[in-house]
Amino acid sequence: MMSNSLYRLGRFAARRPWAVIGAWLVLSALVVAASSTFGQKLEDSFGAPGVDSQHATDLLSAAGSNQAGLTAQVVVTPRDDQVTFFSSPDARAALSRVQSAAAKLPHVLATSDPAGTATATPGVLSPDGRVAIIRLQYPVLEELEKDDLARLKAFAAQAGQDLPLRIELGGDLFFAFEEPETGLGEAIGLFAAIVVLLLAFGSIIAMGLPIGMALFGLALGISSMSLVTYLIDIPSWAPVLGSMVGLGVGIDYALILVTRHREHLAQGMSVVESAGRAVATAGRSVVFAGGTVVIAILGLAVAGVPFMTAAGVAIALIVLTMVLVSITLLPAFLGLAGHWINRLAIRRVASSPGSGWQRWGGHVARNAVAYVVGATVLLLALAAPVLALRVGTPDEGALPDNVTQRRAYDLVAAGFGPGINGPLVIAVDISKDASVVQPLLDAVSADEGIADVMPPQVNPAAGVATLVAFPTTGPQDDATVETIERLRAEVFPPVIGDGPAKAHVGGQTASLADVADRVSDRLPLFIGAVILLSIVLLTVVFRSVVVPLKAALMNLLSIGASFGVMVMVFQWGWGADLIGLETTVPILPFIPMFMFAILFGLSMDYEVFLLSRIREEYLDTGDNDTSVIHGIASTGRVITSAALIMISVFLSFVLSDDPSTKMFGLGLATAVFVDATIVRLVLVPAAMKLLGNANWWLPAWLARLLPTERVQRPQPVTDKDPALV
Repeated sequence: MMSNSLYRLGRFAARRPWAVIGAWLVLSALVVAASSTFGQKLEDSFGAPGVDSQHATDLLSAAGSNQAGLTAQVVVTPRDDQVTFFSSPDARAALSRVQSAAAKLPHVLATSDPAGTATATPGVLSPDGRVAIIRLQYPVLEELEKDDLARLKAFAAQAGQDLPLRIELGGDLFFAFEEPETGLGEAIGLFAAIVVLLLAFGSIIAMGLPIGMALFGLALGISSMSLVTYLIDIPSWAPVLGSMVGLGVGIDYALILVTRHREHLAQGMSVVESAGRAVATAGRSVVFAGGTVVIAILGLAVAGVPFMTAAGVAIALIVLTMVLVSITLLPAFLGLAGHWINRLAIRRVASSPGSGWQRWGGHVARNAVAYVVGATVLLLALAAPVLALRVGTPDEGALPDNVTQRRAYDLVAAGFGPGINGPLVIAVDISKDASVVQPLLDAVSADEGIADVMPPQVNPAAGVATLVAFPTTGPQDDATVETIERLRAEVFPPVIGDGPAKAHVGGQTASLADVADRVSDRLPLFIGAVILLSIVLLTVVFRSVVVPLKAALMNLLSIGASFGVMVMVFQWGWGADLIGLETTVPILPFIPMFMFAILFGLSMDYEVFLLSRIREEYLDTGDNDTSVIHGIASTGRVITSAALIMISVFLSFVLSDDPSTKMFGLGLATAVFVDATIVRLVLVPAAMKLLGNANWWLPAWLARLLPTERVQRPQPVTDKDPALV
């Protein structure tokens, strides 16, 4: 039985704390050393195999074209508002110096030369002569590193001091390597978690254990990512998302175990026995809750988008590390702390279930119908805006105006129009028919959604031609996506026909639009797969088909509510000023799927914690109503504390300047708040009261197929048990 195995594991860790702590220290030292010595850098890739934009990239890469790689924009304007590059030889000379210096930066393959242009040129020099763009062409993402962005920033800062020019930066290089600042947010989240734990435990030592376990597990999990890259390419932004999830679950899992341990100590158990029973009961909940999170996150593989799968693997690794730390290292520290865990108290906190939660559970049970109807209506109302959810790519115009990308975006949009910030790179295979280039150029230029097209770059030897087209609308506008679709479906076919030439639309804007389509197509399959696997797992844990189905439905409601709040804030602008959002933006294409995976797993955490206590009581008494009230009374404080910690951690990421990070932080915090209050403390107990003993119904044929593992209190073993020595 898993309970007895965990019981023995917990006792062993508490009896032999230094052996367990030493083993973890050795393991962490080996991981850190191996990561520092052999670890590979994290790789970013935002494409998806089989989509048209990827075909464009592959075609350009195979031909050795510079256009296959990333670009950066050095946006230049005279500091003197009366000066233009047309009228001032000094301004043109200074612009030429910037272009020459930028061309010498490492990995820069080519640059545009606005200083050599005497007239307005699409994508190079604005019609009024005030804004010039030096477009730097870099290789493909896999050949670059973060230092390339750092060198570009240093170059611009120095040039801006030496010349009478204002220099701003933007482009793909920032999207690939600019990481949101989360240090302050993480610190605030940790401080809030410390405050909540102090209020929950009233003891500095009891507070310190969950914080310490979470930080240790997070450091170990993130350090191992550079080693995992030997198996799969981990994106560079995965540690940020991993930190967000890892801190939350790590502190929560330790909180659950420490709470149960202190309850056992209050009942007079020895330290070793208490630790063993805490791991057997609360630790079992942690194992299954963590397993559900891992299953949900690994389900991202269904999307068929490699960078999402890789990020899911990285986050799942951190969650798995947190589970292992909670059921092995934490009981070792519990054994080491002994009864000192209640020392250094700042206030006295009762260890037994509170009468307030007992009264609340009874109140909900007496008014079950009203609470089920009211909570369901509220959740449906919060989820209703999901029907208006629009996926897209927030462009640099959504960033705060104190960052250079935003200032570059505004300069370029004012000088050239918004479409210049999201160029479309059209790759044409002319190996068997070079005559299509001019007709294709004319057709693309004539499209209503295209403002300008740069002169084609033709490479007869490689059999590839490249057209760079600038839409009339910005990267995040729906009209830009419609232009991409129209080029592929209506503009290219009449020109190319059934001939041997092929044309593909690539570039960052087209690539993210294709990823959005792929995610939208796979989302129903993904949701179905995650729900099915979670139902199977919970059916095994609780030996019931009603409980898992109810859990899945309620989790969908809480996730829907969080998505609805995201639409209200990010698309409709409700309360946008409160989180520092500059303008309304669409939801990034991969965020709904990522958030569903994470939220479904986290929602199951509280479900497992609550239902495990209800199930334990039900197995002892056989009384469903009493078991539900007891479950609420015994878990209400810990679930509330755990939720407050997660909400604090997630909301701290809203402080980031990056809109995508804000989306994750606000969405996750909203879902946890809804789940831990409306769902877990209202809807679940009310529904279980109405269902009665039907909660635990299991068909006889299925009961015979399932393993007999069930939630139960372990049988104590003696200190002379050979398994413990």
